[in-house]
Amino acid sequence: MNTDATSRRPAPILLRETWLLALQALAANKVRAMLTTLGVIIGSACIVLVVTVALTGKRYVIAQIEGVGSNLIYGWLLPSAIDRPGDQITLADLQAIQEGVPEVASTAGTNDQPMTVAVNGTEHPIHLIGVTEGFEEIRRLVITRGRYFDADDMRTRSKICLLNEPLAEFLFPQENPVGKEIHAGDLYFTVIGVFKERVSTFGESEIVDRSAIVPFSLMKEYTGTEYVRTFYARTETPEEVLGAKDAVARVLRSRHRPEAKYNIDTLTSILEAARKISEALTVLLILVAIIALTISGIGIMNIMLITVTERTREIGIRKAIGAPRGAILYQFLMEALLISGGGALLGILTAVGITALANIAISLYPEAGNIKVSISWLSVMLAFVLSSSTGLLFGYLPANQAAQLHPTESLRHE
Repeated sequence: MNTDATSRRPAPILLRETWLLALQALAANKVRAMLTTLGVIIGSACIVLVVTVALTGKRYVIAQIEGVGSNLIYGWLLPSAIDRPGDQITLADLQAIQEGVPEVASTAGTNDQPMTVAVNGTEHPIHLIGVTEGFEEIRRLVITRGRYFDADDMRTRSKICLLNEPLAEFLFPQENPVGKEIHAGDLYFTVIGVFKERVSTFGESEIVDRSAIVPFSLMKEYTGTEYVRTFYARTETPEEVLGAKDAVARVLRSRHRPEAKYNIDTLTSILEAARKISEALTVLLILVAIIALTISGIGIMNIMLITVTERTREIGIRKAIGAPRGAILYQFLMEALLISGGGALLGILTAVGITALANIAISLYPEAGNIKVSISWLSVMLAFVLSSSTGLLFGYLPANQAAQLHPTESLRHE
């Protein structure tokens, strides 16, 4: 009984032998195998690269927005026919916001005025901005030369100013502007420093191409107005912004007429929109890469079907000498896996090489900023799994067809 059972038991499938046979079969048709692998290489490289580009773009956009301040609330009085002097935002309003909204850590305000500055007997337009205490911290200004205003400067209405880098370069090319005097309108200012925005707002804030900032007390004395055009409120964390925004609006409404309308906004919505756009773009690009992999998978299936037809007699001989159906099936699946898996590895290496070259190219252009293109290991795993799965999925039909061939009919095949 045991002898009969042993004789009827299927022959074991030797993985090492199956592996070697698959390698030999691919080696016998190198050009065909390489051309079939090329589609997988392109598809897997696309997956890695599109995810890398999308994540890099997302990190860059978010870093730019966070550089301005993702924990900022800003606002101003909306111009309308019914506004009155009493509707304007004052320093007292800023104090009430800081004291009445627990989430607000600090506030600041600005009042800007177009001016002209005389250079070599010619007048040029500049933007003069009166700033309150806390403006440097809230707007995260970088002082590149000299110093910022101190409390005494703010209190004593000192006739001093800081220039942004474009204005400093325009007024004092190849010179250190600190200690120099400029004549703006009817005023003379002593330059005590040069600043720049940590992240450029490209003129979308009060700081434009050629701007100078002065103590708010001096601007108030010069213009005769005590209100701020734009106010800022900073919270400790970005998570507190939305709640604080509503509380700031309530404070302003309680201190002014109901008809007064204020625009109060944050960068949180822009930040969230940037994240969603990046995620949607990533999904879209991955779908495009999957389509490319599907096309390469169809190519694998077509080539494997041709291979099965060409090797019908070989399959018949193997079955005649006792090769089980599973051995034939696994051999052809192994060939498909070698094509797709090998293509995936080559595609990933290609993507890594392109990324390295991109980082070298970016480093040669300082104006590109601190952009760092880095490979996401999630994209590497995704590319390998999808590529290998594509090979197995599209390789199963030809492999199953080969495994079901009848030995007698296969041996008669020419």
